[in-house]
Amino acid sequence: MQPGFLRARRPDQKSQRRESILAAARQLAVRSGVSQVSLGNVATAVGLAKSNVLRYFATREEIYLQLTMTEGDRWAAALGERLQRARGMHEAVDALAETLAAEPLYCDLTTHMMTSLEVNASVPALRTFKQWNLAMHARIGGQLATAWPELAPREGSALVMAAAAYVARLYPLTRPTPALTQLYAENPEIAAAFPPFPATLRHMLAATAAGLPLVRRPGAPTGDPPAPAR
Repeated sequence: MQPGFLRARRPDQKSQRRESILAAARQLAVRSGVSQVSLGNVATAVGLAKSNVLRYFATREEIYLQLTMTEGDRWAAALGERLQRARGMHEAVDALAETLAAEPLYCDLTTHMMTSLEVNASVPALRTFKQWNLAMHARIGGQLATAWPELAPREGSALVMAAAAYVARLYPLTRPTPALTQLYAENPEIAAAFPPFPATLRHMLAATAAGLPLVRRPGAPTGDPPAPAR
């Protein structure tokens, strides 16, 4: 127990301590990146022993799953405002790509969501997170369909899922290691193979969005194998 530690007993005290842990974890992630922050780092930053942090979150990963929901709600609100003014596919895709690029912490969290954050979390924490994720995708999917009526709400949700997948693959390229930074400086032709994150994200989302309405048109390929000849 840290010197001066006082146990939170009332509900408001427990809530305040939980928020303090989340705030410390957020600050550390912004400064160093999600992957570089340990449970011990969070405990030190908030002035608690690790055992006391575990009274509020079962694992480090559950802290960052909670932050993913908080940051995701922030992003979804900004996107919703943009989509109210968007008209058609290009403006909807611009809104999706540009608001994601403006939230680097959410992009970083998305990068680690399936590969690490969901790996070491309890069933209740995962249930809460997955329910939030599905509801958020459905809500934004409907907003995308309103901005671009040719898109069905379910297809809008699929586009949000595709955006998360693209972010997870593309965003790490914006944070190269020192060795990669040196490599790119010495070999510009290699660096040129990794174009800027916002532009590449928009390009990939535009290509995906353009194809979504096509796959449900009569006669469009379904991906099923051809029927055998009689």
